[in-house]
Amino acid sequence: MGDEFQAEHVRAPQVSEATYFAPAWVSARWLPRPRSRWYNSLPFHVTLLLLTILTTLIVGTHIELNYLQDLPTFDWDISGAYFRELWRDPARLAMGVPFSFTLLSILLAHELGHYLTCRHYGIHATYPYFIPAPTLIGTLGAFIRIKSPILNRRELFDVGIAGPIAGFVIAIPALIVSILLSKSSTPLDLPGSVSLGNPLALILLTKLLRPGVTPAAMALNPVGCAAWVGLFATSLNLLPLGQLDGGHILYAAVGEKCRKISRGFFLILLPLGYFYWVGWFVWGIILMVLGLRHPLLIEPAESLDRGRRILALMGLLILILTFIPAPFANH
Repeated sequence: MGDEFQAEHVRAPQVSEATYFAPAWVSARWLPRPRSRWYNSLPFHVTLLLLTILTTLIVGTHIELNYLQDLPTFDWDISGAYFRELWRDPARLAMGVPFSFTLLSILLAHELGHYLTCRHYGIHATYPYFIPAPTLIGTLGAFIRIKSPILNRRELFDVGIAGPIAGFVIAIPALIVSILLSKSSTPLDLPGSVSLGNPLALILLTKLLRPGVTPAAMALNPVGCAAWVGLFATSLNLLPLGQLDGGHILYAAVGEKCRKISRGFFLILLPLGYFYWVGWFVWGIILMVLGLRHPLLIEPAESLDRGRRILALMGLLILILTFIPAPFANH
C-alpha cells in the first residue's frame, strides 16, 4: 500500500522573444498552468474519495463486528451473505465509521502535508488521489502528483517530510485512545485470519498506558487497527528508497551519497522477505517499477541547514518507531 508523492516534469510552454532569457523552470512553474485533464479535476478526486469512504466503511463494519464477537479483527472471510445483509440494511455501515474516519484522516493528513507544502513553495501539485480497493483495509492508500520542477534540496526535503510527520501526528493520538479502550484479551487464531505485528510505538505506548498488558494480549479496537495501518503506511513511505518520501528525504539530506545507502536498504528487503514477510519481495518489485531515481532539481548543490538535518533525524526516529519486520501473519 504505497503512499509516496510522485513527481513528474512538464515541458515549459513556449515564451516570446521578449522573455527568451527566462529559465525554463521559471516558465514551467509560474506561468499559467496548462488546461487540466479530467483525471486532474476536482470532481474526479472527490469521486475517488467517496468510493474509498465506501470501501473502508464496508471493511470497517466487518472489523467492528469481528471485534464485538471477540474474533480476529482482520480476516479474508467477507462472504456474499455479508454484502447481502449490508444491501438490506445499509445503516449497518455506520459501524464502520470509527475505522474509516480514523484511517482516512491519517491518509488525508499525510497527503495534505505534501500538498500544502507544495502550495507554500508555489509548486504545482494535484489534489490527493485516493485508491479504493478490495483489500484488508479497503484501500491501497493515496498519493499526489507533482506537476512542476522542484527548485532545490530544501524544497524537496520539506515536501517529502511533511507528509509522514502529519500522518504520524494523527496516528499516535488515535493509537493512544485505542490502547486505553481496547479489550485485554488474546485474539483467536482462526483459519483465514490475519494477525498484526507490533511496531515499537505500540509496544512502548502499551507499557506506558497499560502496565502489565502486552500488545499480544490486547485486541485493538477498529480505531487502533486504523492507527496501526497508518503507522505501517508511514514506515513504508519513510524507507530511504527511490520515489518514496524517505528516498526524497535522504537525497535532500546527503545528495548523491544516497545511492549507496538506498542500495543497501533495498538489499535488506531480500532477507526480510525470506524470513519475515513475503510482501517485502512485492514491495521491492513495486519500487523497481517506480524507479530508484529522484526528481530533477534546478539547484541541487544547496545543502540543508542544521534545523532540517535535525528534522531528518526525527524522520529516522519515526521510521524506527513504526517499522514492522513481520507486519502480517496468515493463519
